[in-house]
Amino acid sequence: MKKIFLVGFLLAVLGATAQDLSLYQKKEYKHSDGKVLPYRILYPENYDKSKKYPLVLFLHGAGERGKDNEKQLVHGSKLFLRDDIRKNFPAIVVFPQCPEESFWGAVKVDRSKSPIVLEFNYDNAITWPLEAVQKLLKQLASEEAVEKKRIYISGLSMGGMGTFEMVYRFPKTFAAALPICGGGDVLRYDERVKKTSFWVFHGDQDAAVHVNESRAMVQKLRSLNADVVYTEYPGVNHNSWDNAFAEPTFISWTFSHKRKKVKF
Repeated sequence: MKKIFLVGFLLAVLGATAQDLSLYQKKEYKHSDGKVLPYRILYPENYDKSKKYPLVLFLHGAGERGKDNEKQLVHGSKLFLRDDIRKNFPAIVVFPQCPEESFWGAVKVDRSKSPIVLEFNYDNAITWPLEAVQKLLKQLASEEAVEKKRIYISGLSMGGMGTFEMVYRFPKTFAAALPICGGGDVLRYDERVKKTSFWVFHGDQDAAVHVNESRAMVQKLRSLNADVVYTEYPGVNHNSWDNAFAEPTFISWTFSHKRKKVKF
């Protein structure tokens, strides 16, 4: 009897999870040269196009790359499905998926060492998936009920790197950015990013992306007098996103920010 109950309980949980994630509608953005960027989009409950809603863009890590339009929801997506968040912070939430052979950011990655060695260079051309993300964002801002002054970006690991780069390349778009265990081009980061507020997260025992990547970016942001908060988790490895998503003010801090002017 106990085994039957346990199996039934697990099936119910799995079913509920699948049903929840299905609220993220499957769509595709057709980029140039026949390239396609899969993405999932969550609309607010009782979505009303006569109103305006904030938009949250989330960039996944390298392990979730592909074309199944599913893996990118592994981390972070359930946070925005919570009843209290959907009720108190109605928003349009977008999870694009980077193809396996590409990367969100303009960075050379040496995986022969641990932590990996990263060489950022924003002078290089933007990768096509990141360019597609920006064009998708512009399209959604035009076609959906988006409050353009309240567009936010977050991402983890590879997506944290993409978050830093998106703000650099499109500095007039985002009200707030929350890069998690990422990194960026410290040498090229400059005054253009100052109108975006940052909350940066990293674990100090990260064996994949060294904590110094975030420390260096935070130091650069502070030297620019940018609005930046840094949270470093003692003893935490690469999965610092679990800690970040558990921050009581992760959502409220994000939605408290608003730009005066926006340009895509």
